[in-house]
Amino acid sequence: MTTIKEATTDFILHCMHEKKLSNKTQKCYGIDLNQFHEFLTKENHQSYIELMDKHVLRSYLHSLSAYKPKTIKRKIATLKAFFNFMEFEDIIVVNPFRKIRFQIKEPKRLPTVMTEMEVKKIFDAVYSKRQTGVKETDFRAFETIRNIAVIELLFATGVRVSELSNLNQDNIDLNSGFIKVIGKGNKERVIQICNREMISVLEQYSILSKGYRNTLTSSFFVNRLGKQLSEQSIRYIVKHLNTLATIHKHITPHVFRHSLATLLLEQGVDIKYIQVILGHSSIMTTQIYTHVNSEKQKAILKDMHPRKNFSMEPSFAN
Repeated sequence: MTTIKEATTDFILHCMHEKKLSNKTQKCYGIDLNQFHEFLTKENHQSYIELMDKHVLRSYLHSLSAYKPKTIKRKIATLKAFFNFMEFEDIIVVNPFRKIRFQIKEPKRLPTVMTEMEVKKIFDAVYSKRQTGVKETDFRAFETIRNIAVIELLFATGVRVSELSNLNQDNIDLNSGFIKVIGKGNKERVIQICNREMISVLEQYSILSKGYRNTLTSSFFVNRLGKQLSEQSIRYIVKHLNTLATIHKHITPHVFRHSLATLLLEQGVDIKYIQVILGHSSIMTTQIYTHVNSEKQKAILKDMHPRKNFSMEPSFAN
């Protein structure tokens, strides 16, 4: 028989070499499956894959009840993928999840978005750091241009923070004006860069970064040591600028993604185009942005509602 540990190793290798999933996804799968193994050990369940049944899985699902719905759904998705692989490999006859019916409801929450004026305040904050007459070898000059380029790309393309951090030099073509993004599931998408001012900043950064770039690093965005700029560093840049801009919202790199989608929708852009830009595999995911903020709703009802086309004033005069 095959132990859960042995099966987990085989599954992770399958994800790595055959499905070619990202390191981040592989890491999450490993964490979730190790947690499942720890549960089996703690509850004195047999840890052989062939002995897993719906009763053991129900017990495990009950143990996850303290987590947030989104986290529970991810851990269940990991186990489903794991047992599907075991079934496909004929290690087990049938995936025990087929014998379980359950439903997990996530609370519907609208994403945090910035108004156009709030986005401009962020831009004002980062551009205000730009200095003239500073030597190109000065790290502050490099850091400022890099941070401007980070903010410009976040808002221009709506990329995820992981996608921005993992952006390589050969993923950017400034002559043609586009970037190639490697998204979830290693899916590629091309996003056009149309703003001339933004392209100019990226060109400046590209030149300055040569003085800091580690020859072993292919990353486009790098830190002081010439290594890949981490996701955490990008989050810190945004957090710092949020403080400088005195915006009373919790702004993260992902909020730029939400804001771009919402502002494009408010400009009348077809949701299908927004789906492609954001790299959503399903338009159902993009539809979360179809909410209309209260200010926009007020303007629409005031200026476009058909009631404004007729008046009842004369009747009150009789």
